[in-house]
Amino acid sequence: MMDLKKIEQGVKLVLEGIGEDLDRPGIARTPQRVAKSMAELCRGLDPSSRAPIAVMSEDDQNEMIIVKDISFSSMCEHHLLPFLGRCDVVYLPADDRIAGLSAIVELVENLAARPTIQERLTTEIANTLMEELQAKGVMVVMEAEHMCLAMRGVKKRDSRIVTSAMRGYLKRPETRSEALSLIGRSTRGR
Repeated sequence: MMDLKKIEQGVKLVLEGIGEDLDRPGIARTPQRVAKSMAELCRGLDPSSRAPIAVMSEDDQNEMIIVKDISFSSMCEHHLLPFLGRCDVVYLPADDRIAGLSAIVELVENLAARPTIQERLTTEIANTLMEELQAKGVMVVMEAEHMCLAMRGVKKRDSRIVTSAMRGYLKRPETRSEALSLIGRSTRGR
């Protein structure tokens, strides 16, 4: 359970720390707004916010299934700044076990809704899909723009970070190449 009052107190300290006037009309309600935003942006921290992936049985379902261009937003755990991007998910069903397509989108959105790093997020999505679908193979490719790179430090706008995780049969070079081709990537990048 999130403590919104504690978040409000923290935001007040930050605003005071940067020299802002807490009574200024544009700032007066900022602590409450930020607390509500944090509750929404970090909803994935609540273990009850995600149900296991519902699996269906469909005859003759043993070919690649791809969900492309799943938009996501997350928050860098190092700077509490957002990173935004797209995720491609590929899986090879086992024993005719498939997931509803919206379940895969919901998984990505839920796991992204917390402070994390893109590398861990990519791995968590792949591991969860392998485990819950009992798939023959899984590939997750994420590409995102990180505000901690764009707005501070090196200030490189439009830089993209690409991470991938392959499990099972999708580690095989020929299967991996086919999947990358289908999602519009080559082994040399986009």
